[in-house]
Amino acid sequence: MAGETPPPAFLTAMEHVYGSIRSLSNADASSWTPPPMSEGHKGRYLWTDSFGVVNLLTLYKTKNDERYLSLARQLIHKVHSILGFTRDGSARLPGASEEWPLRGGLRIGKEDESGPDGDGQYHHYLTMWMFALSRMTLASGDPWYNEQAVSLAETIHPRFVYPAPHGSGGRPRMVWKMSMDLSHPLVRSEGNLDPMDGFVVFSLLRQVAASNILEKEIGEYKRIVDTKWKGYSSDDPLDLGMTLWTAHWFKGEQTWATGLADRAVEDLDDLFEQDYFEVPTRYRLAFREFGTCLGIRSHNLGPGWDARARQITSAWERAKLVPDPAEEHKSGLMNKLLPITLVMYATALYPGGFRKGFFDS
Repeated sequence: MAGETPPPAFLTAMEHVYGSIRSLSNADASSWTPPPMSEGHKGRYLWTDSFGVVNLLTLYKTKNDERYLSLARQLIHKVHSILGFTRDGSARLPGASEEWPLRGGLRIGKEDESGPDGDGQYHHYLTMWMFALSRMTLASGDPWYNEQAVSLAETIHPRFVYPAPHGSGGRPRMVWKMSMDLSHPLVRSEGNLDPMDGFVVFSLLRQVAASNILEKEIGEYKRIVDTKWKGYSSDDPLDLGMTLWTAHWFKGEQTWATGLADRAVEDLDDLFEQDYFEVPTRYRLAFREFGTCLGIRSHNLGPGWDARARQITSAWERAKLVPDPAEEHKSGLMNKLLPITLVMYATALYPGGFRKGFFDS
C-alpha cells in the first residue's frame, strides 16, 4: 500500500462517527471535543475509539495534514477523561493520577453497569488502546503516549495473568474480564487471542520505547503463546481476522506467528468455501467481517484474497449498513452498532496505521 491513500469512503465513514472533521480549521481541530457516539457509556466505547485514533493517524500520515493528528490527540484525552474515571465521573479509577491517568486501567464503556454484558475491563480492548497510544507516539514523536501505554500494561498484566497452580509446572493462565476497579475477575475463562495480543502489543511498546521494559510480562505471555497457538482453530470471522492481524507483526520471524497465521488462513479459507459470506447479511454482523478484511489486508495474501476482502465490504455497502450521506435519513441505521461498524469499515478499506511498517518513514 506504499504511496496509496485511503478511498473517499474511509473519511466519509469516520465523519459519520466523529462529525464533519474535514471541515475543521487547524485551530478548531486543536480544541475539538469528540461528539458522543450512539454507543458506549457517556458516548465512549474503548474498542471503537481505539480504531478511531489509529484511523485518524492514518489520515494524518497519508494526507500530511496536522488537523488529523490534533483530532487523534483530542480523542485520546476524551477517552481518558471518561473511561479512566468511575461511571459517575467523580473520581479516577483506583491507582490512577493526573500524571499517570491509566494506572487504574480503562473501562470498556458498556452502557449497563452490571449484568452479563455490563461494564468492566477487557484485556483485548486494553491492548488495542495501548496499540493506538503507541502508534500516536510514532506519528507525533511525543513519547508521552507510549509511556502511558506502558503504565497501562504494567497495571493490568498482574490482574489478568496469574501463575499456574503451585507444583503443576504448567504455563500461566489468564482471565477474560475484570471488574471496573480491577479488584476481581468477572469472567474467568481465557480468551482465544488474549495471550497473543499481550505478547505482540507489549513487544511493540518495548520496541517504541527502545528499552528493556516489560521483560517479565512479555516472557509470561510467550510461555502461554508457545503452547496455545498449536491448538488454535476458529470459525469466527472477527477472531480469524484479528488473529491474522496480530500474527502479521511477527510472521516469518517467530515460529508461533507463522504457524498461527497459516492456521487462521486455512480456517478462513474454509469459511469462504462453505459460502459463509454468501449468507444474507441480516444474519451476520458487519463489524466482525470488517475485522476479517483487516486480517487479510495486513498480510498481503495475494490478489485472490484481496478480491475476497472486496467481496465482504461490497456486500455490506449493498446492504446499506454503510450509509451513503444522501441516504442517511432513509437508511434508519443510526443505531448502537453503527460507530463500531463504521470505524472498522474504514480500517477494512485501508488498514494504514494498523500495518507493520506504516510509520517507519
